[in-house]
Amino acid sequence: MIQTMSTTPKFKITALLIILEFILLSCQSGNSTQTTSVSTDSTTQTLEILPGADQLDEYLPLLKDKKVGLMGNQTTIVGDQKEHLVDILLDNNVDLHFAFAPEHGFRGDIERGEKVGNETDKKTGLPLYTLYGGNAKQDSIIQSIDVMLFDLQDVGARFYTYMTSMHHVMDLCAKHGKQVIVLDRPNPNGDQVDGPVRKDDKFKADISFHKVAIMHGLTMGEMAQMINGERWLEEGRQCSLTVIPVKNYDHTMMYELPIIPSPSLPNHLAVRLYGSLCLFEGTAISEGRGTDWPFQVIGYPDPVFGDFKFTPGEKSGMAKHVEGKGVVNYGLDLRSVDANKHKFTLKYVIDFYNKMPDKSKFFSRAEFFDKLAGTDELRKQIIAGKTEEQIKESWKPELDAYKTMRKKYLLYTDFE
Repeated sequence: MIQTMSTTPKFKITALLIILEFILLSCQSGNSTQTTSVSTDSTTQTLEILPGADQLDEYLPLLKDKKVGLMGNQTTIVGDQKEHLVDILLDNNVDLHFAFAPEHGFRGDIERGEKVGNETDKKTGLPLYTLYGGNAKQDSIIQSIDVMLFDLQDVGARFYTYMTSMHHVMDLCAKHGKQVIVLDRPNPNGDQVDGPVRKDDKFKADISFHKVAIMHGLTMGEMAQMINGERWLEEGRQCSLTVIPVKNYDHTMMYELPIIPSPSLPNHLAVRLYGSLCLFEGTAISEGRGTDWPFQVIGYPDPVFGDFKFTPGEKSGMAKHVEGKGVVNYGLDLRSVDANKHKFTLKYVIDFYNKMPDKSKFFSRAEFFDKLAGTDELRKQIIAGKTEEQIKESWKPELDAYKTMRKKYLLYTDFE
């Protein structure tokens, strides 16, 4: 049988392709490149997922003879060697004038709640400015360039502030007639759209800047198209926008970030649980900030919440602005959750509210909880004893309307 098959030319080709694919996969197992498989006839081709920043030939020509600004941070990398884009641009003689830094700073080493100021990048000497924390008005700086390059890795939850920073960049550029180029990256939570859609401007903040669902299901490039298309910029302005899409990616794929997006999201599981657990920021419950497992454990200083124990606020670099620092918490260890199967859920918030001995203490930052949720209805529904199914049914009309709007701006095949 082996002899017969080996004399068939078609089989030789197929076998060779399988061997080559095996070699390719073996070589890739040791680096950060992620792949997707595409079936063609009887063979499977393995294609690299290429973020916009990796496609130098697509955007470097657009920067030729232009004065350029960059918004980036530690996730603004190129290729398997994880070279920072700022170094790539300077090596290619791009006339780079400055960089904007989001929350956590240009190199991603500033804690949540700490000031992100105007300074100089120690490695390159590049002037750094911030659009975070009330610093959105940087008109004189934006006037010094022709093109603004944007490259930040988002995590797909509305309360993550990087898309708010993108909004400010787009607004400044629209106001002063500057071009915006977004180097797109996959959304690690792009396989879902869920949660309440933000209500009116009463609930607007950096953590709830747009009228989108908590799990918005968009890449930054798609979000930029939505902001522009829906005329959400000030006075209904639109900016000159170019998106360099990710190659070989769609919303059905699971994507693990090669670089952590911020200090308290140290791994894929934390990124996947973030959407469900960040609501605890508006409560007395700890989600593990200042431990080795932020957004992977939840607890409160009362054994009624569970047998697992942890102490918030002990880990250097993540210890500031932590509620209940140094006090032993009891609760749940979620480190065994299957990250790729996890989807947005209210079960943890509802369960912990129901277990709270003194429920008046649960929503310790009620106004902040409402901004995270984008509405005060969710808090009131939890207090009223509504089930997760009942609550989700109540926001379905607004969520369906958002999903319809979202479809207009998709750059990639959707998960549904």
